[in-house]
Amino acid sequence: MTSAAESPSEGRPHFLRIKDKIIADIDRGRLKPGDRVASESELVAAYGVSRMTANRALRELMFEGYLTRSAGIGTFVSPKRLDVNLLEIHNIADEIAGRGHTHQPRIVTAKTIQADAKIAEALELSLGAEVMHSLIVHLENGEPIQVEERYVNPAVAPDYLSNDFKTMTPHEYLSKVAPITAFEHIVEAVRPAVAVRKYLGLRGDHPCLRVFRRTWSGTAVVTCALLSYPGDKYRLEARSTGGQVRPVALLGVKQ
Repeated sequence: MTSAAESPSEGRPHFLRIKDKIIADIDRGRLKPGDRVASESELVAAYGVSRMTANRALRELMFEGYLTRSAGIGTFVSPKRLDVNLLEIHNIADEIAGRGHTHQPRIVTAKTIQADAKIAEALELSLGAEVMHSLIVHLENGEPIQVEERYVNPAVAPDYLSNDFKTMTPHEYLSKVAPITAFEHIVEAVRPAVAVRKYLGLRGDHPCLRVFRRTWSGTAVVTCALLSYPGDKYRLEARSTGGQVRPVALLGVKQ
C-alpha cells in the first residue's frame, strides 16, 4: 500500500503528484503486482486533496494499466504488461534493452527440415522443399517472455543457420540479408501446446497470445514465424494516430 509519509513531487497538479508517487513506488519495487494501493479516502486524508482529485488519479492509473480495481475489495497494482505494436516490427533484444533489462536467448533447435503443406504454403515453396527451422526462447532478466518458432526460405537467406543466435537475433540477421518490404500479422489467443507452456513456465490453464508473422523482401517470402507470449504479461496494440494519445478506458473493463 502507498505510504502517506512521503509527499508526491512538488510543483505539479495534485492528481499528477499522486500519480507520480504511486508510479515511483511501482517502479522502485515498493509496490508489487497484487499489492493494494491507498483508497480514495486514504489519499484524501494523506495528501489533503478532494475526493474528486483522488478519484481522478486512481482512475487514470487504471486506464494506463498500472492499477486494477475490484468492487468492494480495493485497488491493486496490475500485473506488468508489455505492449507490442502490431504495425511495426522490432528486434526483441532492442526492446528488452530499451527497458533497461538483459536479453538472453535460449536456442532449442536450429536445423534444416522438409516443409509440410502449411509451411510450404506460407513460404510459397513446393511441398517437401528444404527450409530452415529455428526455435528460440527469449528471456528478459532470466524470465521467459517469448517463444519464437521460425521457418526461413533458404533461397533468400541461405546462411541463416550459420548465424550465432546468441549474439544476433533471427530478426536482426534477416533484416540485414533480406530487408523487409512487407509483412503480415495474425493474432490469436490460444491454449499453448505442452512444449510452449513449458518454455514459458505457464500453468496448464494459462492462455497465451500467439502472433503469426510473415515477411517479404521484394517478391520473395523470407520467413514465417509463430511468436508466443504469456497472456498476462503482454498486450498487442495498433494505432494509426500520430502524436500523444490520451489514455481512455477499455470497454468491458470494470473500474
